[in-house]
Amino acid sequence: MIGRLVTFEGGDGSGKSTQLARAAEHIRRTGADPLVTREPGGTPFAERARALLLDDETRPSALAEALLIQAARADLVARVIRPALEAGRLVLCDRHCDSTLAYQGAGRGLDLEALRQLNRVATGGITPDLTLLYDLEPEAGLERRARSGAPNRLDREPIEFHRRVRQGFLELARREPERIVVLDARLDPAQLEARTWEALEQLLQRARG
Repeated sequence: MIGRLVTFEGGDGSGKSTQLARAAEHIRRTGADPLVTREPGGTPFAERARALLLDDETRPSALAEALLIQAARADLVARVIRPALEAGRLVLCDRHCDSTLAYQGAGRGLDLEALRQLNRVATGGITPDLTLLYDLEPEAGLERRARSGAPNRLDREPIEFHRRVRQGFLELARREPERIVVLDARLDPAQLEARTWEALEQLLQRARG
């Protein structure tokens, strides 16, 4: 049995990571054992790439940033995601290919079709079965991040950058409404958790046949 890949996307401070953790715990209570990972990250190499990408002292060009993310993605897919899917596991990933299109494409201005081709190479053609997009005005998301006390290099980009990223995500959702479910990240966390589980349960029911 082939597993399923669910990705959690959204701007900085949207709450996607919190909702992923809650969803994973909910799934575990059903007796399943989801694999939880993140991008960039999830392998020793990819975690080192993540640290470099978020380091305030290293400011790579837009293309260098995109290529480093793709290298981290290729390692994660080869070592973690593909083996888990082939073993029939449910994979929950915090960010994936859509983030590259939104951040490096819409945000940085790189060619979207070129980025899509790089995504296909890095993933070997693996695509998410479901993507949950947590949509929030960037001003509100960045305020949340500031309160958390853990802003990174990307958080400090101009607000116009974050607005372009948000619009990039929403455009992706308009292009692929059958895969991408847009969730209002302004909702109370408990309400948002319920909406998240509704979308996940539909996928799990289809997987059970």
